[in-house]
Amino acid sequence: MKRVLLITFVVIVMAGCNQGVKSPAEYPETAKKEVVDTIFGTPVTDPYRWLEDDMSDETADWVKRQNVVTFGYLEQIPYREEIKNRLTAMWNYEKFGAPFKRGDYTYFMKNDGLQNQFVIYRQKDGEEAEVFLDPNKFSEDGTTSLSEMGFSSDGSMVAYSISEGGSDWRKIIVMNAITMETIGDPIIDVKFSGISWQGNEGFYYSSYDRPDGSELSAMTDHHKLYFHKIGTPQSEDKVVFGSDVKRRYVGGDVTEDDRFLIVSAAISTTGNELYVKDLTKPGSRFVTVVDNFSNTHGVIANEGSKLYIATNLNAPNMRIVTADFSNPSPDYWVDFIPETENVLSPSSGAGYIFANYLIDAISHVKQYDMEGTLVREIELPGVGTASGFGSRKKDTDVYFSFTNYITPSTIYKLEPVSGSVEVFKKPEVAFNTEDYESVQVFYNSKDGTKVPMIITHRKGLALNGNNPTILYGYGGFNISVTPSFSVANALWLEMGGIYAVPNIRGGGEYGEKWHLAGTKTNKQNVFDDFIAAAEYLIANNYTSSDYLALRGGSNGGLLVGAVMTQRPELMRVALPAVGVLDMLRYHKFTAGAGWAYDYGTADESEEMFRYLLGYSPVHNVREVSYPATLVTTADHDDRVVPAHSFKFAAHLQDKHIGSSPVLIRIETMAGHGAGTPVSKTIEQWADLFGFTLWNMGVKKLK
Repeated sequence: MKRVLLITFVVIVMAGCNQGVKSPAEYPETAKKEVVDTIFGTPVTDPYRWLEDDMSDETADWVKRQNVVTFGYLEQIPYREEIKNRLTAMWNYEKFGAPFKRGDYTYFMKNDGLQNQFVIYRQKDGEEAEVFLDPNKFSEDGTTSLSEMGFSSDGSMVAYSISEGGSDWRKIIVMNAITMETIGDPIIDVKFSGISWQGNEGFYYSSYDRPDGSELSAMTDHHKLYFHKIGTPQSEDKVVFGSDVKRRYVGGDVTEDDRFLIVSAAISTTGNELYVKDLTKPGSRFVTVVDNFSNTHGVIANEGSKLYIATNLNAPNMRIVTADFSNPSPDYWVDFIPETENVLSPSSGAGYIFANYLIDAISHVKQYDMEGTLVREIELPGVGTASGFGSRKKDTDVYFSFTNYITPSTIYKLEPVSGSVEVFKKPEVAFNTEDYESVQVFYNSKDGTKVPMIITHRKGLALNGNNPTILYGYGGFNISVTPSFSVANALWLEMGGIYAVPNIRGGGEYGEKWHLAGTKTNKQNVFDDFIAAAEYLIANNYTSSDYLALRGGSNGGLLVGAVMTQRPELMRVALPAVGVLDMLRYHKFTAGAGWAYDYGTADESEEMFRYLLGYSPVHNVREVSYPATLVTTADHDDRVVPAHSFKFAAHLQDKHIGSSPVLIRIETMAGHGAGTPVSKTIEQWADLFGFTLWNMGVKKLK
């Protein structure tokens, strides 16, 4: 019988918080240096700008001093190790990725349980599987991870990229896939790139010029597509696209039949140009499909010269159109799968198109043939998130995964001709799904907009207002937050907690209109939606402010930072992770300017400047009592540079007048999140849960 942790509550919250664990008597001193910017006639002070210099000894010393205080606090929490041990035990189960065939081999990913990185295996029919790539051997501490991997057309060669210390900057290594011998020197200074082969001759990849100054924080705004020919040095790689006009994001993909190179080019995270080149004709030029950034488009398949394009042009919820390469512009598009009232996310595999629709953030999948005839609706195993359904045209099976907040991700094999579905790999997790439930509710935001939220907890939970609750949100960049299983969240549920996720505006759950309703001067809608979710949970006795924690990362870190500065009394704990927190300067680092479609910038107009200044977390810290706050970031985060979190934490420690701790936990040799070793991930969660429960007054677990 598995051991279950139950939470014992104290009657007086603050008594539990102060007993046994001492909050810092003094925070590390953070020097203030006079820096004033005048923006549209308004002086804006920035006393902690020196923390933006990630190459300075002064910043490095500040990081060390902050971590000494933070870990000194966390190490006092009596059940921190108990949470870590239980989480380690739950995490220790076999995890698999869907298989795929290249050449004579079938490849798949597997993690034995607690390996820091997934291992790539391969096998021939009827033979034992063997290790193909083991990223755990890339570095002694497990902080070098595998990123992208692409095989040549016949499967005889492979190129894969690695990330060191969590950085977005990559190295690409080329290998003979049969003998597993490395070919040539690594390709370096690669960022935001796929790997797409043209036959066996070479492959396309994307990158920026190496920036002046810090590689972690310097602006990168000129992305280019390169072609690397096997057997030649990187210095001879040719720029295929992007040398003439600056674009922040450029990607290239070769169609499965090696006929076309598809190039997507963008200046922001929303909207892209689309170009196609016929690779069968030497010297051919790119043909323009779309020459503006007003909408989003992508080629998902082709049949000869017929292109299948997913687009939101005149279709905010997405549609699929077809166009012939001879006349590919929108004037000649023909609807293949028209727009519906639900958001579409399509893929192709085994000679079919799979239309994955979101209905109130829940997956529904329909299968079409290449002529647009509906074959069937795929019967999913439950209510949740289905993903995958992508494969090569000649494959006979298609794999997909299904998950929700209480169901570990399970891989299914679909035979698309008959429609039969069977379990391919089901994980064995030490978590009893039957003991828990997820309920979707709808609540009204401040302006009356109806917002969905899924609330997950143990069955039979007493709605007495005393349940530790984590409210998680994102709300940006057209990203849909759909139900998915997390070992860490499973432990939170097992400990008696509630996990609630609202699908707030700014996301993509209801299409581009929902996204736009949370961008630029509509951004406050996102914060209002999140606040209203918290108020719903409190009003319906799921929890109370004394037992509520807000959590979010990246754009979600901005969400938490904005809400805690606007409504500090609403929650007991705030957990902003790798957040975008300085809204006046975010666009001056790395590829941050590409986020302007969602945020706007302080430079573009006085109206936008004043709007950003009005909610920017760094600029809105006041002399009030803030909730117990654990800001988390990483020293190698070169997407949302850690200076955001550094400056926010410095302002909080300077102005916070309450007794709750306001700390910053800075992970070393880690980045924005992808590729973080399992060992580090478990430690982070143990600290987050320990900090949260202790500051809610939970004195012990039993």
